[in-house]
Amino acid sequence: MHDDSPLRVLNRVFGFERFRGAQAEIIDLVISGGDALVLMPTGGGKSLCYQIPALLRPGTAIVISPLIALMQDQVDALRQFGVRAAFLNSSLSLEQARQVERQLIAGSLDLLYIAPERLLTERFQTLLDRIPLALFAIDEAHCVSKWGHDFRPEYIQLDLLHTRWPQVPRLALTATADTPTRNEIITRLQLEQAQHFVSSFDRPNIRYRIVQKANARQQLLSFLRREHHEDAGIVYCLSRRRVEETAQFLTQKGVIALPYHAGLDADTRRRHQLRFLREDGVIMVATIAFGMGIDKPDVRFVAHLDLPKSLEAYYQETGRAGRDGQPANAWLAYGLGDVVMLRRMIEGSDADEQFKRLELRKLDGMLGFCETSECRRQVLLNYFGETLPTPCGNCDTCLEPVATWDGTTAAQMALSCIYRTGQRFGAGYLADVLLGTDSDRIRQFGHDRVSTFGIGKVVDGQPMTVGQWRSIYRQLVTAGWIAVDLEGHGALRLTEQSRPLLRGEQSIRLRRDPERKTTRATRAAAAKNAAPNNPEAAALLAALRARRLQLAQAQNVAAYVIFPDTTLFDMVIYRPRDAEEFGRISGVGQMKLARFGAEFLEVLAAHEAQHGRPSVTLPLPPPRSTAPRIARARGELSETAQTTLVLFRQGLTPEQIAEKRNFVHSTIYGHLARCIEAGKLALEDVVTVDAETRQRIEFAFAQLPDDALAGSKQVFDLFEGRYSYGLLQCVRAGMKIPPTPLC
Repeated sequence: MHDDSPLRVLNRVFGFERFRGAQAEIIDLVISGGDALVLMPTGGGKSLCYQIPALLRPGTAIVISPLIALMQDQVDALRQFGVRAAFLNSSLSLEQARQVERQLIAGSLDLLYIAPERLLTERFQTLLDRIPLALFAIDEAHCVSKWGHDFRPEYIQLDLLHTRWPQVPRLALTATADTPTRNEIITRLQLEQAQHFVSSFDRPNIRYRIVQKANARQQLLSFLRREHHEDAGIVYCLSRRRVEETAQFLTQKGVIALPYHAGLDADTRRRHQLRFLREDGVIMVATIAFGMGIDKPDVRFVAHLDLPKSLEAYYQETGRAGRDGQPANAWLAYGLGDVVMLRRMIEGSDADEQFKRLELRKLDGMLGFCETSECRRQVLLNYFGETLPTPCGNCDTCLEPVATWDGTTAAQMALSCIYRTGQRFGAGYLADVLLGTDSDRIRQFGHDRVSTFGIGKVVDGQPMTVGQWRSIYRQLVTAGWIAVDLEGHGALRLTEQSRPLLRGEQSIRLRRDPERKTTRATRAAAAKNAAPNNPEAAALLAALRARRLQLAQAQNVAAYVIFPDTTLFDMVIYRPRDAEEFGRISGVGQMKLARFGAEFLEVLAAHEAQHGRPSVTLPLPPPRSTAPRIARARGELSETAQTTLVLFRQGLTPEQIAEKRNFVHSTIYGHLARCIEAGKLALEDVVTVDAETRQRIEFAFAQLPDDALAGSKQVFDLFEGRYSYGLLQCVRAGMKIPPTPLC
């Protein structure tokens, strides 16, 4: 398929009509031999940026991935598309690993996924020296950052890719990287000359929501029952103990919930992860040990029962929801106790002072996001250096605008109470003193006789509650008016910043936390997530999912590997009746059409026979195969191919052009092959080949099926490498030019 176009591969293999965002530009660059740094949000299509070049460049693409789960998912999915992919990791037996290595040496693989540890071994590097390499893709590239939450020391050594194989293009890809992390990726991986592609960090389908923590597990259960009945999701907790307790709590309430943390044995973690990936409606309760690289598209929510340490961590973890582009929720329960616990963890760590200061700054960014009364999406994107001009309309502060109030008097009461009680108590105790609560503990310390006892029952004519006072203390801590005494069991103490406020020299506005209730917007979101809500359409979707599950279980893969929910939704919307119509559905490539088309058409036909056809259905998308042919008929070339053509016409040989443009030879021959196919050059202009050899090569290509995914590779193997990829590409391109008519 080396002489094919990226768009045609996208249409024919992956079943998508068009590229998104910068995908096409990135793919063209890599096919041409260039390096790239790609920052794209989760679900934005990063994988296609190296998978399509892997099918269009000679050799095997090596994908470096930090997680076994990611390798397995990607390989399973690619094989369903008919792509020759494999992985090498510790989950394979010795014989299985050797079989993959034999496939690699034989040129039988388009993509090979490996862990960085294996790549760094001299034995594997020697193996790579024996084969043509299409490209290197470094996935989850933020793991190179020493300051990041996913740091992997092996990633630092991946600069050897540039040193040992300087002519092989490299892509570094990540969904999460602020400016310092990007700079670290560039420096450590020697990508100074790489082109940078930074997509928007916005995930508009995710609704961000933060609730004031009060009995967090019960709040979580209410959220699940109200909005995510039988949906797949992830619940993050800070500690292993909290993970176990939360999973047990949800299970007792009839929810399918599984724990996942580093303290579980490897077999248990593997089994739980497989269930989450391959079954519908499973909730994973986990520490941050779970999630990176998880490729499950239909995760409908990510919930946090504890505050993430930074906005980077929050963005990456919430980004695991809604990869399919359908509505999803990011839900967080947040309270003062989270602030105390995280600051204690940072201050008590063995890290150096520079690292602690950095972690505290990141925590402050997270707290500012939680306490804002502005659009949360605007705050989040601004943190990553991106501006959203108008409020998003899809976060809690947009849907239920947060009121602010002059909290000066209340803040003075709160600060005074800290001072009067000796700066030795936490927010709950202080709230009781302000409300005049009659308790043995307050009497024991004599705080029923201090001047602040009972003065906080009413503020500015409004009655106050314990929750409201805890909210005030939380906001004062976040803003720096109060500090948490980490060595004093979370006691609150005054800071120097609080003096002007206490003296009445400064005023303060506070946010009024909304009451916990189910709003119309929340109910509407729940209804939208449950689409389709038409009973007839819902019945068809259920039948399609059941058939998908049968096929997935038979092949021992996750259900979404067969087809994601978005493709099933399209089947419900368009109701295809035959193979031609089914092939127009997004996500249905030629291989999946051949493998699964009849199965799903049978379900659709049986449903129509029982329920009839809807009176109105949307017109099917047009056939995808026409666009590439039209472009070719017009003789259009990519910009990089045109540059090669100009240099070739100036008299430079393909080898000289490759050296001048710093590309490998096969890339230049690929450009020239496209020039031959477009009628800009004749085969004889580019290569010298006798008639017998040309006839032999053309005959070999003619025996391949029209949908062969790697024709040049197969012919290269057939002739045992006797003819170069460049020659094969050009001969195949020449076959597509009609002979000149005889006069």
